[in-house]
Amino acid sequence: MTFLNEITLRYPAAVSFAPGRPYDGFFGNEQIFGYMRRYLDHLADQGRSEEEIRTVLFQYGPTPGLIRTIIADWLARDEGVEVPPESIVVTVGAQEGMLLTLRALFAGPEDVLLVASPCYVGITGAACLLNLPVTSVPERADGLHHADVEAAILAERAKGRRARALYVVPDHSNPSGTTMDPQARRDLLDLAARHGMLVLEDTPYRLVSPGPPHPTLKSLDRDRGVVHIGSFSKTVFPGARVGFVIADQRVVDAQGRSGLLADELAKIKSMVTVNTPALSQAAVAGVLLAADGRLSRFNDPNAEYYGDAMRTTLEALERHLPPARRAALGVDWNTPTGGFFIRVDVPFDADEAALDRSAREFGVIWTPMAYFHPEGGGRRQLRLSTSYLTAEQIDQGIARLTRFIEAHAPRL
Repeated sequence: MTFLNEITLRYPAAVSFAPGRPYDGFFGNEQIFGYMRRYLDHLADQGRSEEEIRTVLFQYGPTPGLIRTIIADWLARDEGVEVPPESIVVTVGAQEGMLLTLRALFAGPEDVLLVASPCYVGITGAACLLNLPVTSVPERADGLHHADVEAAILAERAKGRRARALYVVPDHSNPSGTTMDPQARRDLLDLAARHGMLVLEDTPYRLVSPGPPHPTLKSLDRDRGVVHIGSFSKTVFPGARVGFVIADQRVVDAQGRSGLLADELAKIKSMVTVNTPALSQAAVAGVLLAADGRLSRFNDPNAEYYGDAMRTTLEALERHLPPARRAALGVDWNTPTGGFFIRVDVPFDADEAALDRSAREFGVIWTPMAYFHPEGGGRRQLRLSTSYLTAEQIDQGIARLTRFIEAHAPRL
């Protein structure tokens, strides 16, 4: 990520398909005040005094979060996930949620985290910080297959290790853009239950993608086998840095006391960030309240925009690299139905040297897919992010990318 930032700063005129961030056009400087006001009114309607409201906003807050009841109401209305507020921990983005969850769940050197390959680098980075072993499961063209996951579980067992949890992004994953179909989700949950493995579900893109989403793994969870990691970075705004974890599993602590996994996460959080900033929680809560617990409706215009951006990028690829030309070059790509990312196969090593040349000589930036393969792979693939650019920038960028590929490909 540091290298990508350096490339972007070094070549500011380049069209960048690198950042997986929301489109700036959705944000207005005055919006934040309306969100905050909505939450303050909510507190007043609950009978809170001015002094109490002041304390809520300006003082340290409860470690598990101020807005758990509001999040629980949204989850029930929008996602069909019925969980008590006390099973939720509000975190500093999904990234803290990953770190807390891994720290709580992994007890010894025999515990292994399974991830898809390619995989979001945040989870593997958190595992690295905690010195947790990671084993990757190769993702197929249509996503993760439960048979491949089971093979990995059995292989770890043969080594005397336990697959403690599997991290998965079932909807429009980062970086490959794949989505698990409903049957694949049920098969995965059945597999996890048979082997006593937890599933860590991460869903940042489902509500900013067009069309009705598939059910979350958590909404299908009948055995409390899914720890759901959520984020409001894409659905509200990333500057708030608010995420959450649903951890409704019953656990026993070192003293033999039974409680919720959420309580264990809160204990760890109290030693890391103490609490998620009250002002950030207030802004997010204001959006959820204003949307009447229907964040999906609030995000309808965003989902339409991102869907159009994805289609515009795919159409530009098709136009600039028609079938005969891409077949001759050895170029291909997948066609995600939502999310922010497209995977492109190229006939050369899409490494940092190639990226530097692409930015310097052709004015287009992308992300090497090799970054996302924890055990190697993706050497001849690159990732395009479609979320941050206008239609004009997308077309210009794909034209530049085409020229780069044609210049960099082996001579025919």
